Amino acid sequence: QEDTSIYFKDKQIWQCGSGYTRHQGKYPVIFLTFKDVKCLTWQETFQKIRKLISLEFIRHSELEESTALGIYEKEQYHRLASDNANEVDCQMGLQILSLLLHKHYGQECIIIIDEYDTPIQQGHHCNFYPEIVNFMRNFFSGGLKDNPHLAFGFLTGILRVAKESIFSGMNNLKTNSILDDSYSEYFGFTKDEIRDIMEYYGRTDKYEEICEWYDGYRFGDTDIFNPWSVLNYMDEDCSAKAYWQSTGDNSIIRQIVAEADDETADNLRKLMQGQMVSSYVDTSVIYPEIRNNPTTIYSFLLSAGYLKVVKKDELHDGNAICDIAIPNKEIFYVYEKEILSALTNVISQSTAIAIQQAIIKQDVPKLQDNLQKLLLNSISSFDYAHENFYHGLILGICAIMNNLYRVDSNRESGHGRYDIQLRPYDKKMPGIIIELKVLKDGVAESRIDSELEASAKEALAQIERQQYVTAMKQQGITHFFKVGVSFYKKHVKLLSDTE
Repeated sequence: QEDTSIYFKDKQIWQCGSGYTRHQGKYPVIFLTFKDVKCLTWQETFQKIRKLISLEFIRHSELEESTALGIYEKEQYHRLASDNANEVDCQMGLQILSLLLHKHYGQECIIIIDEYDTPIQQGHHCNFYPEIVNFMRNFFSGGLKDNPHLAFGFLTGILRVAKESIFSGMNNLKTNSILDDSYSEYFGFTKDEIRDIMEYYGRTDKYEEICEWYDGYRFGDTDIFNPWSVLNYMDEDCSAKAYWQSTGDNSIIRQIVAEADDETADNLRKLMQGQMVSSYVDTSVIYPEIRNNPTTIYSFLLSAGYLKVVKKDELHDGNAICDIAIPNKEIFYVYEKEILSALTNVISQSTAIAIQQAIIKQDVPKLQDNLQKLLLNSISSFDYAHENFYHGLILGICAIMNNLYRVDSNRESGHGRYDIQLRPYDKKMPGIIIELKVLKDGVAESRIDSELEASAKEALAQIERQQYVTAMKQQGITHFFKVGVSFYKKHVKLLSDTE
């Protein structure tokens, strides 16, 4: 048998003594990862899971010639290795393979399951949730619940397993979540490890940048860096990019944006602007609850790595009230991309890019022109003015402005409350005030244009009359772009003025 200790002897774990090293290479291992099980139907999902189980049986081909196994046990091996097993056979896959390996080696197995809940998340999105949960319940219970052939097992996933009812009655399950201190330093790179990495590569000059982009996660009491992104950053000669957004399915953010109520949309806006929001966090949230209970949104985003805990107040039920925020620049760009993807019917990609370019180049006329296009196209895409439009417009502006503007809505300034304010962080850029007006139903067709014109003029006059730019003037901003918009069903009129 191959001596695999050579892979560990130069690592820190080898210095931990015989309490660890005596276990190295002693156990047969069953390993399955469900990270790529992202199918659209239950039938396709089962076929892929069956193939993964088959490949794991084939990896243990030593069982085919084992003298410790009887004829019936080898028939079991061949049936599951052949990729012809039925659903019941596959549900017993872990149980059967651990039994065969125990008999062959005379040693209980270690079972490792990576990203166990990826197919469950897919089932939630694609409407085969009951089928995948039922399969996983039987599959994992056979391998991990009261299995005499199991030495030790562990699973990784975004959400906790207990409330999925996958392990009903299981009494030896220990869960370590993002809020727990146990093992917190092992979920990614710590600050000390990052300093060692930067020193090893001779790039200590990039420490602040790597913190800004990939730090910010907090597991228990430990600050953690995203290891995948850090390694890619070093491999790409310290080029700061959003490496993580290409590795996973971020569609949950799109779903949240599409279904956001007033409070959720406002909290997303605050998060996009670098602010904190406070929420009850339940780390045992399950997928169906995300749609039914808005407060679970933040629990899910936190567990999935899209938010970080800034402050935690423990509750008696084992959960917590947390102040949460977006962890770092990398995850901000994930939000930006997914929010714009969710709002493609409101904000075209070409307009978003043009606005970003105008901001970066400080091209005020181009910014004014493209902001007008954004408002005209956005508003005219809706039959009627409603809350979702307003939420979508503000979230879209937050995403487009790329953290170069602070976006606020319905705040006091001067003698009243403006609708939307865009305050530039670079005071050379213009401050922007947008006032929206909606005509009431029942306007005669012949009067729509004139009514819109009058209403847009009133919106622009209101900006002047109420002195909405007062707050930005007090912060040292000297140039302003004021926009009055009036709309009625799919008709829209926009007037603007500069100062």
